[in-house]
Amino acid sequence: MLFGHTQTALFKIRENNRYGFIDASGAIIIEPQYLETGEFHNGFTRARLNDRWAPLDNLGRLLLKRSYRTIGNCSEQFIRVQLVQMWGFIDERGNEVISPKFDEAEDFREGLAAVKFQGQWGFINKNGQFAIAPQFDDAGNFSNNLAPAAVDGRWGYINRAGEWTIAPQWDNAEPFQKNVAVVTQNNRWGLINASGKVLQEPKFTIVEGHSYGEFFDGMALAYQHQKYGFVNDAGVLVVEPMFDFAGDYGEGLALVEINGAFGFIDKEGKIIIPPKFEDAGVFSDGLAQARNNGLWGYIHTDGQWAIPPRFHQATPFRAGLALVVVHDKWQYVDRFGGVIWTEDVIN
Repeated sequence: MLFGHTQTALFKIRENNRYGFIDASGAIIIEPQYLETGEFHNGFTRARLNDRWAPLDNLGRLLLKRSYRTIGNCSEQFIRVQLVQMWGFIDERGNEVISPKFDEAEDFREGLAAVKFQGQWGFINKNGQFAIAPQFDDAGNFSNNLAPAAVDGRWGYINRAGEWTIAPQWDNAEPFQKNVAVVTQNNRWGLINASGKVLQEPKFTIVEGHSYGEFFDGMALAYQHQKYGFVNDAGVLVVEPMFDFAGDYGEGLALVEINGAFGFIDKEGKIIIPPKFEDAGVFSDGLAQARNNGLWGYIHTDGQWAIPPRFHQATPFRAGLALVVVHDKWQYVDRFGGVIWTEDVIN
């Protein structure tokens, strides 16, 4: 609940190079009027007005007490904002609750936000006061009461008192995802637990331009010896790297490439949908986008077509709708292929 109204799924639309939002029925909730917007997160997004951004809530209300150079996501009822060069925070009504005075700032997590102040990183509480004094060369978000932090080029983990619980020893370290965290050494990544025990030595290759060590459906891609496999969120390599390419898990299945064709495997690495597609995506809402003969459609988890290929681009389903492109025009379709909304272009 935000301001007494519930969050409903909203979908970004485009008309004549202006952006707005519809609901799942196709009804326009926010008229296409903005030069650009983000996607909604916790009931808020951002809208661009000329060269500045303003927060926008899911009722279409601009929080125009002040416009900002950059606006982050809403996290724990706070939104980080950049005014000129400095960062601060506003609340869900657009009130400036922590004045912009930080060189950099991260979102609030577990009641604290990492901020850079006078060249050093520390953590503030929601009153804008330092809970952990600036003393680190770099820092990341709290998760499971631990946060990554760096001194002298080495990363470890601190507790909420700012004390080291895992000594600085890594080239880089990421926030915990449930009970595991990604650490890197010599351009390889591995996994540790909250006690600092190494679950996977840093041995997986970091591919430039690709995320690494991010868990989806409890599994993360692991790239080694030019092949893709998967590690689970207990730190176990459950699918040995053997595939030419792979995508993230969704609803228990993951995309894999074998000899130039794409299919899907389960969490044990067993092929569930044989490789027979030119390309494919991720399962959500029981469907995944797949391409044959240059066109995209959607398949069921048995590999049969739910929506035959007819789109030039296709994205995963979310809350019952998927954004597709036909001859450069945006459309939203439902799980049966019915067109809920289509872009109206005025020449």
